Amino acid sequence: MMQLSKLDEQTHRLKQRLGFQWHNPSLLIQALTHSSCVHESRGHGIYHNQRLEFLGDAVLELVVSEELYRMFPDRTEGELTKMRAASVCEPSLAKAARELDLGRCLRMGRGEERSGGRERPSILADAFEALLGAIYLDQGLEEARRFVLSCLKPIIDDVVAGRLDRDYKTELQETLQQTSPEPLVYKIMGESGPDHDKTFTAGVFYRGRVIGTGSGHSKKEAEQQAAKDAFMNLDRLKAGAFKSNAHHD
Repeated sequence: MMQLSKLDEQTHRLKQRLGFQWHNPSLLIQALTHSSCVHESRGHGIYHNQRLEFLGDAVLELVVSEELYRMFPDRTEGELTKMRAASVCEPSLAKAARELDLGRCLRMGRGEERSGGRERPSILADAFEALLGAIYLDQGLEEARRFVLSCLKPIIDDVVAGRLDRDYKTELQETLQQTSPEPLVYKIMGESGPDHDKTFTAGVFYRGRVIGTGSGHSKKEAEQQAAKDAFMNLDRLKAGAFKSNAHHD
């Protein structure tokens, strides 16, 4: 693990950048503590950031939804949903986390650090959500909103201008619903590797069968890759099984 003095220095810089006094500094430390650190230290009063990540995810969705609602009074629910998904997806949050230099602030196990955990998009995105959860608990919703918009406004602008990576899950859903209202179902079909460096394999199911698979270091990433796999093969799929079903109608 990075020497504690260096971590303290990085955390101090983050505090300065955030620009407010913490009422409960232990929330910040928890937000910056990856589960691998807790596993290697066998507890000892250290808490990882997964519960804060859960809370931050909900706050993030609320703040971004409200901002898009205000920015685009003429956009439909579907358009707003698509923009929100691209704004809060893993690559977007990882980008915001890098701008804050969160990777260098994280407390993590030696194995995770050696495997490149400080730069892993899934870990950075989770840390951003955990930090947001901590800010919400410590400072309230208005400060949490200020933090989100200061970090994500450039990303939201890129989404609106079409400059960000595509959200294949949303595109696949929209495309297939033009043919049939049947839902897409994502399932994690397998996982491998140690806890600090897991790889997940996801499948996307449509009309009862797998139409795409993908892998990633987080379940979200694996699902996006599965959606991308299916989306890239839509022409073949439509020309095959989906159209053959129509002949029987």
